[in-house]
Amino acid sequence: MHIEVKMPDIGLDEVEVIEILVKLNDNIKMEQGLITVEGEKSSMEIPSPISGIVNKINVKVGDKVSTNSIIMIFIVDDIDFKNQKKVDINNISDNNKKTMIHTRNNMIHATPSVRRLARDLNVDLNNVLGSGPKNRILKDDIEIYTKNVFNNPNKLKIEKVKINDLQKIVGNNLYNNWRNIPHVTQFEEIDITTLEDFRKKYNSEEHKKNNNHSNITILSFIIKSVSHALLKFPIFNSSLSSDKKTINFKKYVNIGIAVDVENGLVVPVIKNVNEKNIINISSDLMLLSDKARKNKLNKLDTKDGCFTISNIGSIGGHWFTPIINFPEVAIIGVSKAVIKPVWKYEKFVPSLMLPLSLSYDHRVINGADAARFVSFIKKLLSDIRFLVM
Repeated sequence: MHIEVKMPDIGLDEVEVIEILVKLNDNIKMEQGLITVEGEKSSMEIPSPISGIVNKINVKVGDKVSTNSIIMIFIVDDIDFKNQKKVDINNISDNNKKTMIHTRNNMIHATPSVRRLARDLNVDLNNVLGSGPKNRILKDDIEIYTKNVFNNPNKLKIEKVKINDLQKIVGNNLYNNWRNIPHVTQFEEIDITTLEDFRKKYNSEEHKKNNNHSNITILSFIIKSVSHALLKFPIFNSSLSSDKKTINFKKYVNIGIAVDVENGLVVPVIKNVNEKNIINISSDLMLLSDKARKNKLNKLDTKDGCFTISNIGSIGGHWFTPIINFPEVAIIGVSKAVIKPVWKYEKFVPSLMLPLSLSYDHRVINGADAARFVSFIKKLLSDIRFLVM
């Protein structure tokens, strides 16, 4: 005979099926687990009220079920069925209840059967990465974890280090900026071969005059080029009002430089860049970078920025999407310059190419202006004679 197996009353209006514990044609014993369900605060394994063979499974993972929902249909021998005593989930022993129900105080998503398997194998679920919905830990995840530990017992050791105050501040700012600003990133590659030749020649001649001369870097030229671009395209030197109804145009040019320091990132600001030459900019850059690395920056050193440059050229990489430094509306990322063959007239010529990434706030800046802004910087850096015009 066919018997409907229904969802018992577990004290919740509706729960979600998160695991099917049996298959079609399985021979099920009374009190054997059939499905695992999950409510707001707990997961529970639903036992079979009778013994029999699974003829039909009426639910699937993700379904919502309530009291008296038909979850399965069993084929049961007539005589055996008369002798079976149906199980009342509310009368299950305390020990079984502890096995069946788990309140998620530690926020680990795993069914009771998975937790039992973890206990049997002496596996700490805090160390297991879940691959199921909501990062739920599955039996396969336990098996993968145990295999990894068995093959390399030292591989999965973890050292926990608290996030320091600077990381918390920077992390929160970056998260809020990324969440609240619609970022678009424009990419460009600039031939700086001529600029690099000039820079090396200048530094070489200055060393002959003064052994203590500090080399001027490519970044100083980029900062100066950006200041020219901010004057030519003032929309990039603006900010959006808090009510999103007004654009505030700044009449000064202060450029922040992201500096990598121990355990974090800081952005000191070079003031009035438009009024300074390359040598002055280089001097300010070295002074602020040194103060940043020695943790000696004061509030004035990091205030009133108009635009930020993030330079990872000394580290490596090729293009990235920098996050805008609110309340600014754009930021440029500078990557490592590399030699590439560039077609010039009738042949390929080895050229030093500099990748730039411009992220901008699409509420304020449109794509065409972004392309013009980057193209203008490309023009200045490709031929430094334009910097004196």
